[in-house]
Amino acid sequence: MRIIINPNRSVGTINPNIYGHFAEHLGRCIYEGLWVGPDSPIPNENGLRSDVVNALKELHVPVLRWPGGCFADTYHWRDGVGPAESRKTIVNTNWGGVTEDNRFGTHEFMELCRQLGCEAYFSGNVGSGTVQEFSDWVEYCNMPGVSPMADLRRANGREEPFNVKYWGIGNEAWGCGGNMRPEHYADLCRQYSTYLRDYSDHRIYKIASGANVADYEWTRKVAEIAGGTIDAVSLHYYTLPHDEWSHKGAATGFTREEYYATLKKTLRMKELVTEHGRILRRADPEGRLGLVVDEWGTWYDVEPGTNPGFLYQQNTVRDALVAALNLNIFNDHCDTVVMANIAQTVNVLQAMVLTEGAKMLKTPTYHVFRMFREHQGARQVETYAETKLISCGDWSVPNIHVSASEGADGSVLLTAVNLSDTDAAPLEVLMDGITEKSTVTGEILGGDAGAYNTFEKPDAVRPAALGGVEVKGGGVKAVLPASSVAAIRIVRE
Repeated sequence: MRIIINPNRSVGTINPNIYGHFAEHLGRCIYEGLWVGPDSPIPNENGLRSDVVNALKELHVPVLRWPGGCFADTYHWRDGVGPAESRKTIVNTNWGGVTEDNRFGTHEFMELCRQLGCEAYFSGNVGSGTVQEFSDWVEYCNMPGVSPMADLRRANGREEPFNVKYWGIGNEAWGCGGNMRPEHYADLCRQYSTYLRDYSDHRIYKIASGANVADYEWTRKVAEIAGGTIDAVSLHYYTLPHDEWSHKGAATGFTREEYYATLKKTLRMKELVTEHGRILRRADPEGRLGLVVDEWGTWYDVEPGTNPGFLYQQNTVRDALVAALNLNIFNDHCDTVVMANIAQTVNVLQAMVLTEGAKMLKTPTYHVFRMFREHQGARQVETYAETKLISCGDWSVPNIHVSASEGADGSVLLTAVNLSDTDAAPLEVLMDGITEKSTVTGEILGGDAGAYNTFEKPDAVRPAALGGVEVKGGGVKAVLPASSVAAIRIVRE
């Protein structure tokens, strides 16, 4: 299979925020997953568990979305500031009906972002909140001078502003965020945006609650009515093997047909970002409005014996392929997609890491994000792959999927996916400038599509060096095993 890389053509720079993450007050994502408290026997820094933070730092996390998700439109930020012992206890009515004491709030989240070295993306409450409440939150976080909210922040121990840049104006306003019509939400979005102020020279970035999957009318209405008051519109799309929310399919022990259905449905992301992007460009010919895919990933039935409201699922090589396909698509549409946030960071849906008490493991999806991290901030370059269709039942997909980027040092990173669960894929990579003196290194992840890591065997699935690579005849030759993801770095001489 030939892959042609053309560094002379590019649609732009890959925004690092495409490799963003999402942490909601849902199940064991925040509590137990990220936050254990300063008095926990689990090693932590200021209450944040060190093993998880250190693992995430390896991914170069650029931006983290919080506190939801559906939780965001029931969250009142004042409940989560001030002395921990006096914070209001609430019931999480969206996810599992559990009670939480708000020990993890604005200051704790910003401490997490400090430790990770990433930007914060706050999703504000439009569904059950008020304009004043949201406006006060921005002032609390970003006002450097004297004001009621800035003074409250200082009273709570933070002198300097947090300077939060990214603000989501509600979440899933078409559903759990208020069951609104697009016209109604768009008018609310205009109203809320008016009162989300810039303070000093710190300009905030406003993201409208966008469409569910292919609801193009929602995107059109929001862009046309509210586009002049915002910077981007969001999109949510989850990959489900079955189109039934009551029976989405198992995370492990899946059939070959479910494997191919999952990959086929993942590839729909290309259609979605293309069509929503066209609508945004029609509403905004100057190209100012970006697309933010701030919820994506696999969604399966929960693991047997776990709380159905906690959305805890295992993570296999199949999920690694899903992550790689989506990231390749986002790379090649970086002129449209300005941010993406996989759901979710810890213990929920397609997580980076799973925890059980003091134990932690890295999932196959985690390893893909680490293998792809050099795409962040690099220049996307054009690729072409010769492919063949492979099928199972009613589902057909191309056997190979790729994207590539050029770093500031001139090196090229090619990320390639072999979607076949049975056949290895011999590749010949062609690009001007490859000679016998070129240096090629690579990593490979995959093999058995159903393999996954457990707390007893946390390294059952992990990357290995890509062997058998040849630089020959102006190209690079390599073989990708079945159900695998490769990251190949080419340094031309």
